[in-house]
Amino acid sequence: MKKTGIADTPLHRGKVPLWLFQRMKRLAREIIVTIIHEFGAPTLVDKVSDPYWFQAFGAALGFDWHSSGLTTTLCGAMKEGIKGLETELGFFIAGGKGRAALKTPDHILSYGKVINTDPHHLIQVSRMSAKVDNVALQDGYRLYHHTFFFTAEGSWCVVQQGMNETSRYARRYHWLGQEVTSFTNEPHHAICTMRIEKQVLNMVARESEQARQGSALFSCEKPDTLIKELNRIKRLKLPARHHILSQGINPDRLYKTFLKTYEAQPQDFEKLVGLKGVGPKTIRALALLSEIVYGSEASFQDPARFSFAHGGKDGHPYPVDKSSYDRSISILRKAVEDAKIGDRERMEAIKRLLRYINPAT
Repeated sequence: MKKTGIADTPLHRGKVPLWLFQRMKRLAREIIVTIIHEFGAPTLVDKVSDPYWFQAFGAALGFDWHSSGLTTTLCGAMKEGIKGLETELGFFIAGGKGRAALKTPDHILSYGKVINTDPHHLIQVSRMSAKVDNVALQDGYRLYHHTFFFTAEGSWCVVQQGMNETSRYARRYHWLGQEVTSFTNEPHHAICTMRIEKQVLNMVARESEQARQGSALFSCEKPDTLIKELNRIKRLKLPARHHILSQGINPDRLYKTFLKTYEAQPQDFEKLVGLKGVGPKTIRALALLSEIVYGSEASFQDPARFSFAHGGKDGHPYPVDKSSYDRSISILRKAVEDAKIGDRERMEAIKRLLRYINPAT
């Protein structure tokens, strides 16, 4: 699968001026309306899940290509821009930054009577995508933004972002519903980044299948058995890579969580991750037990790849996917040209897009 779904950007201080955000909302609304009219709501969901298109959309609205605020502000402008038009468009946006992300289930439920799919299924999808990127993929980035895009017929995508408090970089995760066959086996639409992390536990890698199975099996054992094994293992001299698994694990503090997993008897790793109370330390402990006892190693490779957001024009550190980028710009340019906005705003948006084709313009 082509990996193009995570962009790392440096965190910048400051807020978007109100006058600019008001214009961003208006431009975002007209572009969204135009795209849905021309191509349909499912196509817009597909485009939002594409990081090249998403980044170009942010640029069209007025952001620098590497601005850390692009993700949160663009999602906010889209959500505010179509407010009141959701039912007419058949396109809905839930969640957002911080507290707004926690209200995603309520946002989805509020549209329950005007969509043709089960809102509780969409809530579970939203929850699992966030849980996976916080728990099953432990790359050092903690989520602080989660936006869920969906149509009346149930097509969906997720754009969410995490922050590494040490490096002060943000990492963006893209999901596309039609490509997700499993939430715990290569679920992302694609992944790319400037910064490759050295200490990562990637339990959603294809190579981690045996570790997932072993972890699920151990989660069904009695808590006393697991605590006894963990205490024994922590006294052993383990290879250096086990530091990733064992760091911060206190066996006694995991007793209550292990009691929950024992009572729930999860049938597989996906159900294990979905259990309330199962967090990163629980998964690390079970992965450690699985490797020591069963010999089933998890992947310690960062799933990220270099992104256009830090490769760009000179091809460093990685060349831009020009064909995808050009298609994104072409679609956005047509949408801008057709949008019902002022001539000045339309021309400024087109100029910003053209700078990606010819930096000298």
